[in-house]
Amino acid sequence: MDTVSRRLLKELHDPCENPDILELRLVDDDDLLNWRALLRGATGTAYEGGVFELRITVPQSYPIHPPTIKFVTTICHPNVHFKSGEICLDILKTTWSPAWTLQSTLLAISLLLVHPEPSSPLNCDAANLLRCGDIDGYNSLVRMYTELYAMDHVSSDEEGCIEEEGMLESAVLVEQQESSFAGVDGHSGMVSVG
Repeated sequence: MDTVSRRLLKELHDPCENPDILELRLVDDDDLLNWRALLRGATGTAYEGGVFELRITVPQSYPIHPPTIKFVTTICHPNVHFKSGEICLDILKTTWSPAWTLQSTLLAISLLLVHPEPSSPLNCDAANLLRCGDIDGYNSLVRMYTELYAMDHVSSDEEGCIEEEGMLESAVLVEQQESSFAGVDGHSGMVSVG
């Protein structure tokens, strides 16, 4: 067994110690290079209550080179590309070290959600709100996207199942929210009014 496989198998079997990482697993049991993660939105933030799916592609040269991690769930954040889910985080590019694991990298992404860096944005609309000091506007936009896209996930690690009635109420809530907004401009990530 090669060193990359040994390292990834060890990471696969390491217990997850962070409650914000709801899931970290292989997409396919026969492929150690493709992973899926679910992050819980941090309590007390506009992401609270949301569950965000990420895809992790591990290179053959791991851990010498970083994995590619992207959000699958649509998320509004200055350092996440609205369409592609690409994440602007230095450890995923220039400051990567083999000491980082997939879990510790997910923890860094979770911290980035709480502490955005508007000076190096991939989503200029969200970054401009922060740069202009419009924290309420930023939190409103983040909350809207969290409610629309991140509140319909159920993690296999969470206790119990969502009852049909609860799922129906969630679907009605999302439908009401969608109808209360005029639309979403997919090119810029801005809400269009009118």
